[in-house]
Amino acid sequence: MTRRAVIVAARRTAIAPRGGALASFQADELAAPVLARLIEDAGLAADMVDQVILGNALYGGGNPARLAALRAGIPASVPALTVDTQCCSGLDAIILGARMIEAGAAACVLAGGTESFSRSPIRMHRPRTGEDQPVAYSRPAFAPPPFADPDLAEAAAGLADRLGIPRQAQAEFAVQSHAKAAAAAQGLGERLVPVGTSGPDRDSFTRALCFKAAMRAPVLAGTPETGLSAATIACEADGAAAVLLMSEEAARGIGRRCLRISGALSCGGDPADPALVPVALAGRLFGDLGIAADDLAAVELMEAYAVQAMVTADRLGLDPLGLNPLGGALARGHPIGASGAVLAVQLVERLLGLDVNGRHPHLGGSGADSGRRRPGGRSGGRSRVRRLNFAVRPSGLP
Repeated sequence: MTRRAVIVAARRTAIAPRGGALASFQADELAAPVLARLIEDAGLAADMVDQVILGNALYGGGNPARLAALRAGIPASVPALTVDTQCCSGLDAIILGARMIEAGAAACVLAGGTESFSRSPIRMHRPRTGEDQPVAYSRPAFAPPPFADPDLAEAAAGLADRLGIPRQAQAEFAVQSHAKAAAAAQGLGERLVPVGTSGPDRDSFTRALCFKAAMRAPVLAGTPETGLSAATIACEADGAAAVLLMSEEAARGIGRRCLRISGALSCGGDPADPALVPVALAGRLFGDLGIAADDLAAVELMEAYAVQAMVTADRLGLDPLGLNPLGGALARGHPIGASGAVLAVQLVERLLGLDVNGRHPHLGGSGADSGRRRPGGRSGGRSRVRRLNFAVRPSGLP
């Protein structure tokens, strides 16, 4: 019989922009304290961990998951695996860990993502001949010829132009994201794992962003009417996030509240238009689980670009005000390999923080919760194991 995988604990560091408060730490140094805290939270011995899986997109080799595991005090006999599916890496790591548990290949897995834009290697193509010089590049190819391989910001700007989504609407979305993050900052701060002795105790990019300031931000891609600006593109950032996965039976045995992963899907899409991939994928997952968007008690959606999140929410019938109630990537930043895992941690914070009436101690009873089903879905919300309809994301979307 296939075992069910559950999330027993979830933690993350603060997120800081590139060159900011976490700039002196390598990716594995960011992840190590998160892994150690998860083991402590669950009350487990480190040698109970069967596998460590971390997503990372910018490293230069060396298996940062292994380095992080050793730094965290996990026995050297425990294997560690680094996953690179770019912006999907953190979620893919969690999905892989859950699949291992479901298959009976592991009983306890630490999975998530970590990224340091600040300490990432300088990228250069090696010379082909002795006479040539190294050639610097900003990112690797995401698709080979004859496929289109636009910069993701250009692809998002093209979507905004094609659908006529004005800069003003994108700016309003970004302002809301910052407002949600600021409102939740105090309650979440105590849950963040510190890095070093002087690491930040909050997401340092979050600010009191007003509409006028958002509109003054320079356009970085697209046209003056519908273009993407510095306020509507998530900034490059450093940070780490992870969860502790166990089988449902093992989690009950240690008396832990947990979230069951009900389903997870991934797929590819047109490299020229990545922002629309999650729409069909989410519909497929909803069908597999027999649910609709209105059944969701909480939704975490990636905000690499305001327009990408807006279009996805609109086509799935999600309430924009109910999205990312603890703030999104526009207000935090985008540590690529960790971003999906950050969403998972935010979702765990949200669902385990809800009482049976749908109220959150940090947010109160919001309009986004009114009329929504309790986190337990159709079976009710009083069980110690709650369902987590999880990992609705495309392959290749930041």
